[in-house]
Amino acid sequence: MDGISFEVQPGEFFALLGPNGAGKTTTLSILTTTLSPTDGRARIDGFDVVTAAPEVRRRVGIIFQKPSLDRNLTGEENVRFHAILYGLYPYAPAFRLMAAGYRRQVHEWAELLGLGREIFDPVRTYSGGMLRKLEIVRSLVHRPRVLFLDEPTTGLDAPSRRALWGYLRDVRREHDTTIVLTSHYLEEAEQADRICVIDAGRIVATGSPADLTAALASEWLVVDADDRGRLRDELVRLGHAPTGDGPFRIDVGTRDAHAALRAIETPLTVVRTHAPSLEDAYLEIVSRAELPSG
Repeated sequence: MDGISFEVQPGEFFALLGPNGAGKTTTLSILTTTLSPTDGRARIDGFDVVTAAPEVRRRVGIIFQKPSLDRNLTGEENVRFHAILYGLYPYAPAFRLMAAGYRRQVHEWAELLGLGREIFDPVRTYSGGMLRKLEIVRSLVHRPRVLFLDEPTTGLDAPSRRALWGYLRDVRREHDTTIVLTSHYLEEAEQADRICVIDAGRIVATGSPADLTAALASEWLVVDADDRGRLRDELVRLGHAPTGDGPFRIDVGTRDAHAALRAIETPLTVVRTHAPSLEDAYLEIVSRAELPSG
């Protein structure tokens, strides 16, 4: 890591983005006390991740990329062990003997994520998607102040992803839970209050999704014609420098689009406006970060 520094407010949804190897998982590992920093300081809810690691662990939930479940236990037994470890409920040797609140929570979350009665099956029989769902259930059982999600929906189908994010929105609203996310699904990061993009262990951009998109990605027009050769020559003459064989991109914003189209005399068969997205901004950020300095 190269001097990464950021602050996340209580109840904020904060997304940490970057290419593979950028340092996202290392950052989350330090913040969740599973990796000791060699330098610098980090605090969670006011507690130092090194000197007050037990207090930090009580306040965080984590879903790592790779499952960390005991495959010799059932799904429910994994959740029960977690709940007892956090001191939420007294130990009971069977699910039916656990407190009513615990049993209700398990049933609610199992139904929410589509596990159903399978939560009582041995974990070794689970598919990859089921393992991910069970980790989500386990991470929420102690109602953490800060929930770290490292690629949380990997392996989930679209309905399960929607259900999970719907529930996480409810958790944030009801309990003011802070969420820190890393994800390859940029549409998930679009829901964040703030995004921090890191590359090669350093921060290269930060801001709200709207601010990053507006600052780093531009609109453009896509045009095409039956006579592509004539259109290409005309675009070159007009100073647009088209690339490829068509359709052609014209880098103009909304205010200049009408003037650009009026200047084209070749009959057009396609005219389309491309609005910038967070993905456009992200790709622009990463490509700039990869350019050699000097």
